[in-house]
Amino acid sequence: MARPRRPVAPTIPDEEIDRLVGLLREADSAELKLSVPANDLRATATALELDPLDAQIRHVFFFDTPDLALDRHGLVVRARRSQRRGDDTVVKLRPVVPSELPARLRKTPEFKVEVDAMPGSFVCSGSMRRELPPTAVKEVLGGARPMRKLFSKAQRSFFDEHAPEGIGLGDLALLGPIFVLKLKSTPAGFARKLVSELWLYPDGSHILELSTKCPPDEAFDVAAEARAFLTERGVSLAGDQATKTRAALDFFAQQLAA
Repeated sequence: MARPRRPVAPTIPDEEIDRLVGLLREADSAELKLSVPANDLRATATALELDPLDAQIRHVFFFDTPDLALDRHGLVVRARRSQRRGDDTVVKLRPVVPSELPARLRKTPEFKVEVDAMPGSFVCSGSMRRELPPTAVKEVLGGARPMRKLFSKAQRSFFDEHAPEGIGLGDLALLGPIFVLKLKSTPAGFARKLVSELWLYPDGSHILELSTKCPPDEAFDVAAEARAFLTERGVSLAGDQATKTRAALDFFAQQLAA
């Protein structure tokens, strides 16, 4: 009897490779990501020797309209609380073409262009980030400060340039929180830092994402190294690639609609 064939991991189409190379050439960083199928979570954690007691606890919040108007325009607004660290916020636009971004924006220290690649696909995004004191997000959630105070002048300007007409930061609904466990490790046999994030949604569903960052010009070599390492450890590369943000927005938008 023939042995069942193992699922094959999706690859980026040949006709898209040149575009990916062009984006990497102009990006500030690259991040390689893999969503692990829910049924493989325990086996993956064991194979990679992931200990949840070593993880950092995070609370993640998104802001959008109830009908996700920002999402339809490629805009993501997020706030985050992190255990033993300060808070942070980000206003992200995707996709972007780096060569089409204004020079003044590329020179802004808080603005970064990153290519995210996963089995079978990739996207280039531009993010404006702000670091905040540990209590900032909690104060806003408690009503002590207006939500717009979480965002810098540069972030608010970036938002205004790309948000749908007539929608301001004050018009956005809170989507969250999502409970996250983040673990950084350097597994034996892999010479790079591996980040494992387990996103736990209020309905009991979850997404485990593995990722590693690298300079853009090393992305293809690092991808090959990561692929070989994970395959050797028995980690499936062929599962559906769910995105953490997409799952969060869909879940909380349904709650608001109800």
